[in-house]
Amino acid sequence: MQKVYARLGEIGKEARRNPELIVGVVGCMAQLEGTGILRRAPFVRILAGPQKSVVLPEMVEQAAARREPVVDLRMDDDPEPLETSHVLRQSRWRAGVTISEGCDRQCSFCVVPFTRGRERNRPAAAILREVEALVDQGYLEVVLLGQTVNSYRDPASRITFAQLVRRLAEIRNLARIRFTSPHPGEFSDELLEVMVAYPQVCNQIHLPVQSGSTRVLRAMRRGYTRDHYMKTIGKIRAAARPIAISTDIIVGFPGETEADFQATLSLLDEVQYDWVFAFRYSPRPNTAALNLQDDVPDEEKRRRLSLLQEQQRLIQYNRNAAYQGRILEVLADGRAKSRFTLSGRTTENRIVNFDGPETLLGRIVPVAITGFGANSLKGEWAGRRQEDCRERD
Repeated sequence: MQKVYARLGEIGKEARRNPELIVGVVGCMAQLEGTGILRRAPFVRILAGPQKSVVLPEMVEQAAARREPVVDLRMDDDPEPLETSHVLRQSRWRAGVTISEGCDRQCSFCVVPFTRGRERNRPAAAILREVEALVDQGYLEVVLLGQTVNSYRDPASRITFAQLVRRLAEIRNLARIRFTSPHPGEFSDELLEVMVAYPQVCNQIHLPVQSGSTRVLRAMRRGYTRDHYMKTIGKIRAAARPIAISTDIIVGFPGETEADFQATLSLLDEVQYDWVFAFRYSPRPNTAALNLQDDVPDEEKRRRLSLLQEQQRLIQYNRNAAYQGRILEVLADGRAKSRFTLSGRTTENRIVNFDGPETLLGRIVPVAITGFGANSLKGEWAGRRQEDCRERD
């Protein structure tokens, strides 16, 4: 939220220099903050909630014709998700594909049911057409997006998420399929079987746990216990194909005791996550947790977050050390922000910074791992080694 307001502060300087500039805030942030945004950023001329892309052109015309803000924060009760062909993609090789919007769960800390409404699933046929078109355009990887992707059901045929992934994996020339984020309470054996059977499905799962304490999980209304979560982890670790696991964790949730926090630290040791996204709890408007006493002091939240990150950093360092000397397949999708030439990701979603010609961009290439840190791997293009070997032969 603060990042949005900080960005608006930057844009406001340009808006004051250029009165014709039309500034809009669209999506969940607009729905959550409402007209409060206009009080803090009076230069904003369009305010629209989610699912408004169809009416945005009309709103822009209205904003250009008059000086008062154009506001549309009405929630759309249409049970069908919005289909649009206008998608801005930041990569020429990896594309996000929305399969569902909204959420039917009521996690006590989450604003999504309020800002995006109930879950709406796109027809499988429309998803398949979109992915096939992306492959025809040269995309190698798609990321299936949804608040809880594994709760997906086709509105007509009722095919499951696992069945959808299976159909996508059969699309010719689609090299990689990812998805985020599945809910631990609905992670099925069928989905795990598809991940093992189809190498196109990346062997990486982001499985948000939020806390290692069953007591806190109940307060969060997550719908599973620590034991249930660990049984799912056990199945993933026992799969015939090695699968990287990442997660989300909130520290300092209302009522979290030191014992609850220690349970989360012990979960890190038990699971050995490949990486973790950890956050300090902060109250959110229109959430059930807002009614709970935020009784963990900010200083204590910072301490717990620091301890958790320190412990996880050591785990990641040790896990990344196992890749030293291996050759991994990497999708080279950008220039590295370091001394290396290129950057990319493995099928496990590990970041690899490596040296190689820029002609490798947009290709899945072999990379020899020559170094590592807690957050990434380092290497060099193995194709060069292979060419040198052929020349010596």
